[in-house]
Amino acid sequence: MSDHSPTSELDVTVPSVPAKTCKIRIGTNILTSLWAEIEAQFEHLAKFVVTDENLVSAGHLHDLLSSRDVPTFVISPPGETSKNIDTVTAIVEQMEKVYLGRDTVVVALGGGTVGDIAGFAAAIFKRGVPVVQIPTTTVAQADSAVGGKTGVDSSVSKNAFGAFWQPTAVYVDVATLKTLDDRQFRAGLVESVKHAVIADAGYFEFLDENLDAVLSRDCAVLEKLAYYNCQIKARVVEADPTEKNRRRMLNYGHTIGHAVESASGFELLHGEAVAIGMIAAGLIEIQLGLGDRARLSGIRNILERLHVPVSLPKGLDKERLIEIIKHDKKAINRWPKFVLIDKIANVYCQEGQWAVEVGQEVVEKVLDEL
Repeated sequence: MSDHSPTSELDVTVPSVPAKTCKIRIGTNILTSLWAEIEAQFEHLAKFVVTDENLVSAGHLHDLLSSRDVPTFVISPPGETSKNIDTVTAIVEQMEKVYLGRDTVVVALGGGTVGDIAGFAAAIFKRGVPVVQIPTTTVAQADSAVGGKTGVDSSVSKNAFGAFWQPTAVYVDVATLKTLDDRQFRAGLVESVKHAVIADAGYFEFLDENLDAVLSRDCAVLEKLAYYNCQIKARVVEADPTEKNRRRMLNYGHTIGHAVESASGFELLHGEAVAIGMIAAGLIEIQLGLGDRARLSGIRNILERLHVPVSLPKGLDKERLIEIIKHDKKAINRWPKFVLIDKIANVYCQEGQWAVEVGQEVVEKVLDEL
C-alpha cells in the first residue's frame, strides 16, 4: 500500500476587474478651486498629497491646498534620481505614521516622476488605494498621468518595479505649464508629437501649424493640445489597459529612447531621449522598407523646432546602449520588439502584433547612423 495520499485539485475562478471610469478635466487656472472638488468627490476618504520641491517652489502646492492642513510628502531631490523603491518605501511609511488606512486617496501633484511614484505607492499601500493625478508638466499632461502605468527604477533599468493602477480622476490645469523652465517644457512636448505620429494625422498638422503658439504657451492652444493627447491616450488604454498588445504603440521611440536616457546618466530629459528614439525608429523603418527619408524629415523638422536633440550625444557607447536595450522590461530572450509606423498615424501591425521583431544588426546599423 502506498504511503502517499492521493492529490486533490480545485479550480478557482477569479472574476475580472470591473470596468472603471476615470474623469479627465482640462482647464486654465483651475488649480485653486480643485481641492473643494476633490473633497466633495472623496468626502469619506482621508487625503494624502505627494509632490516634490519644484511644485512647492513654484507655488502650486499652496495654490492647491491654500492654508489647509493635509498630510503631504515632498519628494527631494525632484526628478529621476528619486524615482526608486526607497522613495516609495518612505512614502508608504509616512502614510502609516499619520495613521492612514485603506480609506485614503493619494493626490499626485507634479510631473511624470511624481505621478509614477505616487501612483505606485497608492497601488501597493494596504494592497491599493485610489489615486488622483494632477499633472503639471507637458510630459505628464500629454502622457503619463493618463493610463495607469506606475513604477520606479531599479539600479539596472527604468520602471523595473511597477503596477497598472488607473487613476480615479485626472485634473489638467494648463496654466501650471507657465512655471516650467523652457527645456522641460519643450522636451515634454515630444510625447505630443509621438501621439500625432502614431495615431492622428490631423493632430500632426495641428502641431505643425500651431507650434509657435504652443511654444509661446498660449493657454487656449495648450488646452486643445491636452484634449488631443488625452483622447488619443484614453482610446488606446481603453482597448488594452495592461499593455498586452495594442497599447505597446505608445512606446514608439521609447525602446532606444529609454536606453539613451539611461546611458546618459539621465543627463538627457525623457522627452529629449524619446526624440532621439523616434528618429531611430524612423531610420529602422527605412531599413525595413516601411518608411522613407521625406517622412522622417517631416518628423525631424517638428522635433528640431522644439530644440530637442535628434542625434546621439557624443560619447555614448554603442555597446552600452545595446546592453541596456537587452535589459528592456519588454524584452523576451534578451531582446525587445519595436513599435514602427508605415505611415503617419498608422502603426505597423504584423500578424496582429503592434510591436515587431527587429534584428540586433539593424539596430546597431541605425545607432551608427544616429
